[in-house]
Amino acid sequence: MLKPLGHTAMPTSPAVTLKSAQFPQPFADGLSYSVLSCGGWPLVQTGLLLPEAHLIFVCPQNCLRGVVLVAAEMKLSQRFSTVAVREQDVISGDMERLTIDGVGEIIDHLAEKPPAVLVFTNCIHHFVGTDLEVVYQTLRQRYPEIQFTDCYMNPIMRKSGLNPEQMMRRQLYSLLTPRPKVARQVNIIGNRFPMDPHNDLYQLLQHHGYTVKEVPRCETYAQYQTLAASSLNITTLPMAQSAGTLLADKLEQPHLFLPLTFCYETITENLKRLSDALDLPREDPAPAIAACEAALKAAKKVIGATPIAISFSACVYPLSLARLLIEHGFNVTKIFADSFIPTEKADFLALQKLAPNLQLYPTSQVQMRVLPKESSGKTLAIGTEAAYFTGTRYFVNLIEGAGLYGFDGIVHLMALLQTAFLEPKAPELLNQINQRGCECLL
Repeated sequence: MLKPLGHTAMPTSPAVTLKSAQFPQPFADGLSYSVLSCGGWPLVQTGLLLPEAHLIFVCPQNCLRGVVLVAAEMKLSQRFSTVAVREQDVISGDMERLTIDGVGEIIDHLAEKPPAVLVFTNCIHHFVGTDLEVVYQTLRQRYPEIQFTDCYMNPIMRKSGLNPEQMMRRQLYSLLTPRPKVARQVNIIGNRFPMDPHNDLYQLLQHHGYTVKEVPRCETYAQYQTLAASSLNITTLPMAQSAGTLLADKLEQPHLFLPLTFCYETITENLKRLSDALDLPREDPAPAIAACEAALKAAKKVIGATPIAISFSACVYPLSLARLLIEHGFNVTKIFADSFIPTEKADFLALQKLAPNLQLYPTSQVQMRVLPKESSGKTLAIGTEAAYFTGTRYFVNLIEGAGLYGFDGIVHLMALLQTAFLEPKAPELLNQINQRGCECLL
């Protein structure tokens, strides 16, 4: 018989002020909560960026539920299959045979053989010591016309080595095969959204006659393979750096990490590094900075002192964005992030002086489940978590910058902020399409 053992009221807010927060981990690890309007993408969506590839998840049924729903929501179920791992499969001790036969049966029943298959194994494979090397060796021998790569839906990897997020972004490029290099061709890798062709990177490259390749713009597997002929790989997100390292080793393609931040000095340095790497003339950043200043002034005139909340998933570097806005007179009051990227320390220290009472909120602590989701007065949110937790109807539905970059990205973001401030949206949109895209999809 169950009996009550008492109840301790859960704190309504786990927020800390910036002046009292620890960097880069302001919140202790513990039991995790998944917010309904998570701004990140499930692994299945990243894998589906690879055109014509077929994804096969070999997992227990409870793990399969989420990925099945995502594939159905994207109307891409025809590119997605599952092999259910049951209790008797674990007890029998032959997980290798289950995986090989399950994947093989799916391939044999496909109407058309795909050029590539992404096999996602689960933490259960590691718990029982599955020999995955034998699995993939057997599959490649059985289906020599298909390229296989190993992918992982494995939550036990979150705290050691490459986490599933980093691993998936890397494995998306693991099927590229060496080919002769093409002059004046560059890749931007590791992004889930195609870069805005008006941003600083695209404009610099195209102005000097370079072709820019990205997986999100590839429509066929053959187009994907042309990325192997590029002379340089550029990453803009920290979680994509492992992809750049992989291709530097495998394809001998140099890798440049040019982070997506909102600091004029860093943006200028990034563009200088790219110009130097390709032996291009450096450009004067003054006109672009002047355009940013004008855009910030125009946005401030519209938004005024309205409180602003920022999600980490909106731009990866939320402290950099908050610092830019606060230095230009905006009223940033909340940041939703569980931790920060170490390179944001300078922004963190600067903000402790500029806005010591700015509140930091986690997104995955269990207390957030009961946090009141209503703001007193109007709040402008940047990103899905900020919009969800504040309950505002005024938000920019932005994920990982959604293709914005550099000075042009700042100008574009200021336009998005003004639109979001003036045109309220239905909060339900966050739950329906939060993992599909950004503002342009609303």
